[in-house]
Amino acid sequence: MNKKFLRCVHNGRIINGYIEDDNVYPIHGEFWEPFEETGEKFPVSEITEWLPPVTPSKLIAIGLNYRAHATEVKLPIPEAPVSFLKSVTSLTGHNNDIIYPVGLTKNVDYEAELAVVIGKRAYKVDEKEALEYVFGYTCANDVSARDIQKRDGQWMLAKSFNTFNPLGPWIVSGISPLDLRVTARLNGKTCQDSRTSDMIFSVPRLIHFLSQVMPLLPGDVIITGTPSGVGRLNESDRIEIEVENIGILSNTVRLPSGKA
Repeated sequence: MNKKFLRCVHNGRIINGYIEDDNVYPIHGEFWEPFEETGEKFPVSEITEWLPPVTPSKLIAIGLNYRAHATEVKLPIPEAPVSFLKSVTSLTGHNNDIIYPVGLTKNVDYEAELAVVIGKRAYKVDEKEALEYVFGYTCANDVSARDIQKRDGQWMLAKSFNTFNPLGPWIVSGISPLDLRVTARLNGKTCQDSRTSDMIFSVPRLIHFLSQVMPLLPGDVIITGTPSGVGRLNESDRIEIEVENIGILSNTVRLPSGKA
């Protein structure tokens, strides 16, 4: 079984580690480098807070990358990947709240996505070799203030609010990203259900394309687009993103503190 690599808070400490047999094994160092085990372990149930499993220098998002979703929003199939940056401060972890920015938007949507975590510096890489630069994969929710997105005509601001990119719960390495089931469940009801084989641009193609422009660094994250079925989030909604062979990312929508 592939290890599940995570970041979390335990007894007031931020832990890098991996899960095995329902225990967390803390490590010294980064996941994609030779690391040293601390010799400690504790049950997963003792995790105080789940953190995003990685702290990237760049969070790169891809739009309109599923054929059915492009049809859903009545836009043509893109000829090249549509990419944009999200603020890394939009990241939040599994079981943390998505904070609804009251007064700034009235239309917040969920978007289930496969996320790619880069494991070594990738610059101008060949598409056939692109997966050699991946450390692993995790689940993502590209939360979007749709009214701001339409108003601005670009996507960065609408998708960069605090907590607008849940990521996790962990990173799984050693799997293929080419045909994984991606689902979203809103309050227990399935609302997105597709496979990464419906992507217009595959993960190797995305890495190749982006690396022609910028070096992708260890820990950088690419969220690879969402299938059809995106929809609205409201206060108290529970949204679950599940990616086959990875796990389930769960978050609840809350109003800012002091708001009613």
